Amino acid sequence: MIINLYPKKFLKIFSLPVILYLTLFDIAISNREIKADKKLQAATEKDLYLYKGMGASYLCIASKAGIEFPKAVGVATATYVQVIEGKHGGLVKELGDEKLERDKLFAGAEFQIVTTAMQYCPDSVPKEVTKKVNKILKENEK
Repeated sequence: MIINLYPKKFLKIFSLPVILYLTLFDIAISNREIKADKKLQAATEKDLYLYKGMGASYLCIASKAGIEFPKAVGVATATYVQVIEGKHGGLVKELGDEKLERDKLFAGAEFQIVTTAMQYCPDSVPKEVTKKVNKILKENEK
C-alpha cells in the first residue's frame, strides 16, 4: 500500500508544473518570428510623416523642458535615422531601391524635423535656425 501512495502524491505535486511548463514552452517557441526571412520594406510617405511628426513633437517638448536645442534636435534626428535604418533598411519608397547613406539620412531627417517643429511650435526653434531654414526653402522654390 505504501508504494501506491507515493506515485499518486508525486503525480499530484509535479503534474501541474510540468503541464504548465510544457504549455508555456510550446507557446514561446511557436510565437517566435524569424527576422532573417523578413524583407525590409521601404519607408512610405505615410511612414516619413509619422517619424518627422514624432521627432518634431520630441523637439517641442524637450525645448520647453529646458533641453538645449542642438541636443534635442540631435536626439530626435538620431532616433528618426535609427528607425529608417532598422525598420526600413535605409530605403525610402520615393527614391526607389537606392539605400540612403547615413549622412544623407541625418541631413534630411534634421531638416524635416525642424521644418515640422517650425509649424507646430515656432517658439521652440531658435530665430537663427528659422532664418536659415526659410532661406533654404526660398532657394528651393526657385
